[in-house]
Amino acid sequence: MRLAVLGTGYVGLVTGTCFARYGNNVVCADVNTERISKLRNGIVPFYEPGLEEMMRRNMNEGRLSFTTSSSEALKNVEACFICVGTPQNPDGSANMAYIESAASDIAEGISGSPDLLVVVKSTVPVGTNSRVKSIISSRKVPHKIFMASNPEFLREGSSLNDFLDPDRVIIGVDTPEARRIFEELYSFLEPSKLIFMDIASAEMSKYAANAMLATRISFMNEIAGICEHVGADVENVRRGIGLDARIGKNFLKAGCGYGGSCFPKDVRALRNFARSSGYEPKILTAVDEVNELAKQSMFTKLSAKFDTLNGKVIAVWGLAFKPKTSDTREAPSHVLINSLLEAGAKVRATDPRAMEEMRSVLGERDRLDYFTDMYEALNGADALAVMTEWDIYRQPDFSRVKALMTAPIIIDGRNIYNPAEMKRRGFTYISIGRPEVC
Repeated sequence: MRLAVLGTGYVGLVTGTCFARYGNNVVCADVNTERISKLRNGIVPFYEPGLEEMMRRNMNEGRLSFTTSSSEALKNVEACFICVGTPQNPDGSANMAYIESAASDIAEGISGSPDLLVVVKSTVPVGTNSRVKSIISSRKVPHKIFMASNPEFLREGSSLNDFLDPDRVIIGVDTPEARRIFEELYSFLEPSKLIFMDIASAEMSKYAANAMLATRISFMNEIAGICEHVGADVENVRRGIGLDARIGKNFLKAGCGYGGSCFPKDVRALRNFARSSGYEPKILTAVDEVNELAKQSMFTKLSAKFDTLNGKVIAVWGLAFKPKTSDTREAPSHVLINSLLEAGAKVRATDPRAMEEMRSVLGERDRLDYFTDMYEALNGADALAVMTEWDIYRQPDFSRVKALMTAPIIIDGRNIYNPAEMKRRGFTYISIGRPEVC
């Protein structure tokens, strides 16, 4: 099958690469000329395990190509996947400019086949598919347009596995022709994994899934806050409730807040379009508020350890919002570093993959230095803040850590160390929702 993919971010590039893996001819288009140039040279402009190797293999075998021309991508295609961004507007709503632009590009560039399946894979408010079809139809294109919603559920750091072996694939269609194409495209999966439904429900499912996961995280961070006030240990609480089959153990880790390109903006977008539909979503408002407080908790804990942070040197391990990605969007580390710099502290930051991305966000700042070596970042530090649970941070040489620091203080935003063991090693250890061990 010949496919077009509009947008080459995480979703578009993974979608195009994986469909090409199964023999489809895929052309990916993007207006970002620099990105397309890198992709044509076999370079993925972000870190995602295994993606670059699979992409190059498909390119070398002639099934995957890249262009800046949507018209070129749309020649004689049977299906076009819209995978562009829906960033957050200042009021929290989803910015639909890229979606509408993609719809216009399809109307202007479609050629060849008399029928075209247009698939919205981006995360969009309910009603977007209707809006896209209206834009295309308004140009009076001589083609029969079928619409479908096929929301992505890709986790950064494991997106290839999530696409090739998903829990389920949600597909919103309203015609048998669209369903037939999807059954063919996803024939590499067991049919039971394909969940067909109406388009509006498919659009809603993506937001509901992300909002539920974000809610679980914020709930545990709220419980962690209570634990800190009453002397309980949130890790014990997590184990105690996670074995309840009605609850389950996933997404119950307390920490310094969630980030990334999905949870924060999707919770706010769902809240916004619920309000615009006449419903006030109180839980979603609380989820977002608790998460913002969680992001500030590390600075609060550090402030409590010193009379002043002015002139103090704070090492930060981890800049990405989670491990196995270079993505720093909405990362808790961003909030901590800005707060520390405003307080007059010096920050020595490191991350295995996200250094360049964070540097592009924060820029070159006074009193902010980046280090490729995690131990070098500790040299002369008055405290260490652990912000991302990368594997290399889990079992460091603690004797070396202690020797490099001016004071053995660790603030752990991901609860990756054992409090009793840290006490034995002579550290002042402060974590999330667990009694402090000095």
